[in-house]
Amino acid sequence: MGYATALALAREGMKVALWDLNGKRAEERAAALRANGFTAKGWGLDVTDPTAVRAGAIQVEREFGRVDLLDNNAGVHAPGDFLQSTDEEIKRQIDVNLNSYMWCAKAFVPGMIARDSGHVIMIASAAGLLGVPGMTVYSATKHAVVGFAESLRMELRRGGATGVGMTIVCPSFIDTGMFPNTIPPLFTPWLKPEALAEKIVAAVKADRLYVREPAMVKLIPLVKAMPRLVGDALCSLTGMDRSLQGPPSKNH
Repeated sequence: MGYATALALAREGMKVALWDLNGKRAEERAAALRANGFTAKGWGLDVTDPTAVRAGAIQVEREFGRVDLLDNNAGVHAPGDFLQSTDEEIKRQIDVNLNSYMWCAKAFVPGMIARDSGHVIMIASAAGLLGVPGMTVYSATKHAVVGFAESLRMELRRGGATGVGMTIVCPSFIDTGMFPNTIPPLFTPWLKPEALAEKIVAAVKADRLYVREPAMVKLIPLVKAMPRLVGDALCSLTGMDRSLQGPPSKNH
């Protein structure tokens, strides 16, 4: 998903800096962008390490200049119900899915505030709007991303940095290989990364706060406003509570 968004942004004329825990993979993706005539470079970096993030931010700005857009999209998921999760699995998901977003925002947002210009993309999830069985910790982190993004936006607004935009992305299951052996709920087909990336870029250009895809995800606030028994029945009817059928891949 991160690469699809990077490609869509590169097509808009942006220079692209790619971070990945796997430095070789980051540079391979950057090389693919360069082969298509875009400016890109990849670095190996652990975004759960705030010291590494700060140093990496300095390096990116030294080579590419000011950073006008931050795409926070790191994510991991450990399979299984909450009570079967190991301490390490819980900690890892919180570190990658939430804490890394905070470290990256602390590294890049101050420059945007100083210029009163820039944009932050926060990749959350439909599971950040509604609890999903079998991904309790993941869902908790994505709920936290939504709260973090909304609160940060309001702080920026209160501080007068109205030129810094925020887009929160809440998709259902994306066809990236992260969730094999999964049956998406009714009316929520697998999303293609490239199509979603185009919607994200369009939202950034229009300064829209939310991207909720597919259309059914837009109805989640309505479902949550219903009586509990009605909401539970709808979740069962659509198969949402049975979506995760097997152990998914751990990274995206």
